[in-house]
Amino acid sequence: MLYASRFLRLMTPPMEGPDVLMVQRRLKELGHKLEADGVFGPTTEQAVKSFQKANGLLVDGIVGPDTYQALQAANAPTFSGPRVRVGQNTNSGRYRITVDTGQKILTLNQNSRQIKVYPVAVGKPETPTPLGDWTIVEKQLNPGGPFGARWMRLSVPWGGYGIHGTDNPPSIGTAASHGCVRMYNEDVIELYDMVPIGTPVKIIGQAFTGRILREGVSPGNDVSELQRRLSILGYYRGDIDGFYGPLTRQAVMDFQTANGLAVDGIVGPQTYQALEKAYDIATDNRQP
Repeated sequence: MLYASRFLRLMTPPMEGPDVLMVQRRLKELGHKLEADGVFGPTTEQAVKSFQKANGLLVDGIVGPDTYQALQAANAPTFSGPRVRVGQNTNSGRYRITVDTGQKILTLNQNSRQIKVYPVAVGKPETPTPLGDWTIVEKQLNPGGPFGARWMRLSVPWGGYGIHGTDNPPSIGTAASHGCVRMYNEDVIELYDMVPIGTPVKIIGQAFTGRILREGVSPGNDVSELQRRLSILGYYRGDIDGFYGPLTRQAVMDFQTANGLAVDGIVGPQTYQALEKAYDIATDNRQP
C-alpha cells in the first residue's frame, strides 16, 4: 500500500493548516522551541531537521511518512487534540463513521442505525485514503483554505489525515485528495456538531498497492505516469508510451541515485514514496 498525506515543508507562501499545527505541538512536547501557530515557517523547518537528525532520519526538513511515524513513536506524551475530562464518555451517542472509498460516500450510524450518508472526495490512487479502523482524535473549527469549515484528525500514525471541508466543492465525488476525506462545508459542519472525539472511523474500499515496475513489465498507464513524472523531474527524455524499456530504467536509476535509494531500476514502495515527494515539491503541491 502506498501512503503519503501531503508533505509538510517550507514553501512561499508558507503551508498552513491543522496538520502543521499538530506537528508543531508534537515537536514542542518533545522539547523543541517553536511557536505552535499552524504556519510552517523557518523555525518549524529547523525544529523538524533537529528532530530528524536526533532520530537517524533523512535531514531534509520535510515531514513525510517516516518523520510522522517517528514523531508518534518518540518518548513523550502524544498530543491528541482537545483534552477530555477523566471519566468523560467521548462517544456517548455511540456514533460510528464508515467511509467507502469506492463509492465515495461517508455513512454515519448511531447505535447501529443509519443516520445519514454524505458524498465525499477521497485520495487519488497514488495517494490513497488509508484503509482500516481509526478514531477521531482531534477537532478544529474553521481551519480555512483547503481544509474548509471544519477539521477532524484521524489516528493514522504515518500522516496528517483527516475528515474536513473544502475550498474545492467540484472535487466532491471524485478521487482527488492527498488521502484526506473531503466533504462539502455544510455537510462537515453538520457531522462535526454530531460526532465527538473518540468516534470510530472505518475506511473501506479496494487497496491500491501499485505494481512493482521494472524493465520488461507489461505496458500500462502506471508506466506512462511514471514516465510523465520522471520527465517533469528532469530524469526522462523519451516518449510517454507506457513501455518500461532501457530509457525508463536508466531514468529510474538516475532518480534513485540522486535520492539515496538502492539503485536497481525497480520502482517499489521506497521509490514510489520518493517520487511522490519529489513530484509534490516540483509542482508546488500543497493540497491535503
